[in-house]
Amino acid sequence: MKIALIGYGKMGKMIEEIAISRGHEIVSIIDVDNQQDFDSEAFASADVAIEFTNPMAAYGNYLKAWAKGVKVVSGSTGWMKEHGDDVKQACEKGKTLFWASNFSIGVAIFSAVNRYLAKIMNQFPQYDVEMEETHHVHKLDHPSGTAITLAEEIVERLDRKEDWAEDTTDPKLLRVDHIRRGEVPGIHTIRYDSDADIISITHDAHSRRGFALGAVLAAEYTKEHQGLLTISDMFKF
Repeated sequence: MKIALIGYGKMGKMIEEIAISRGHEIVSIIDVDNQQDFDSEAFASADVAIEFTNPMAAYGNYLKAWAKGVKVVSGSTGWMKEHGDDVKQACEKGKTLFWASNFSIGVAIFSAVNRYLAKIMNQFPQYDVEMEETHHVHKLDHPSGTAITLAEEIVERLDRKEDWAEDTTDPKLLRVDHIRRGEVPGIHTIRYDSDADIISITHDAHSRRGFALGAVLAAEYTKEHQGLLTISDMFKF
């Protein structure tokens, strides 16, 4: 498979390494200093572009890739509120985006456990729930896209929570806290606390390698599929 990379930081370099080890070809690498390469023949030859940049650039990158007929896999977060409907409409008209807040296989399993646990805990209102996420100091957005996805899964299944929020004491809102320290790849913990006990689940990433592998697996899946795709399409939990 021919892959283009959009964003060539630590994650982009790791994706490159894993993609090559799986027999794929990197035909184009686009970063902040060579945006003109979106118009290159090399970029247009890609089966899939894997995009890891930032919320301000992500949607524009999708448009540039789609204009060249290239499918996109993206782990960029923070663009959904402003451009979610635009992306959905584009995919309904034939464009392809595989988007995930986290490509880790472990996080996909963790998410399935989170959904199941929230469904069970809906029957036990004596337990309040909160979430905490910890990431490296270079991560600018908060809470993490993964935390938002997990929080939305809980709110959807827990009648006593109307929404999620940071720094809240409102019992109708799921509190989501964030910590930024060191080079932590990502830790997400969900706690159900009652007077009697605490039930908690945690995903603690050892490195970014699991995220990078998941992105390459998503690209392999995206090559053969179209539309607006998610982790739940690739992993049937």
